[in-house]
Amino acid sequence: MKLAGWEMSWGISIAVTLALLLLGSSKAKSAPANTLRELYAAVGECVKAPAGLPGSEFTILFSLKRDGSLRGRRRITYTKLLGDPSDQTAFVRNVLTAFDKCLPLSITEGLGGAMAGRRMSFRVVSHPRETDT
Repeated sequence: MKLAGWEMSWGISIAVTLALLLLGSSKAKSAPANTLRELYAAVGECVKAPAGLPGSEFTILFSLKRDGSLRGRRRITYTKLLGDPSDQTAFVRNVLTAFDKCLPLSITEGLGGAMAGRRMSFRVVSHPRETDT
């Protein structure tokens, strides 16, 4: 009888744990961006400048559709790349790969209608690593 009670509490425990995991994972996904500030914050969360080339930067010009997917092709409109050519190529490749993986962005219908087809730019800067003093 104790065994049956243990199994019952074990089953409830598993159900509660699964429910908490599901709730946690849905909260982990952020709400769709409703403003340009939220949109750029979402891009900034998944597109980080790779370490290794402090002072390097470039700007991506792009346009989105109403659903947050890329419209046309993205372009690099400005570059300032430091280091040797292979490091520069890796820097650009890593950032563009991260940008492509962000898409489609999660946006609200209102934001999608307001910004669909408009050109936007996103600047990526690799800052020098701060040292402890």
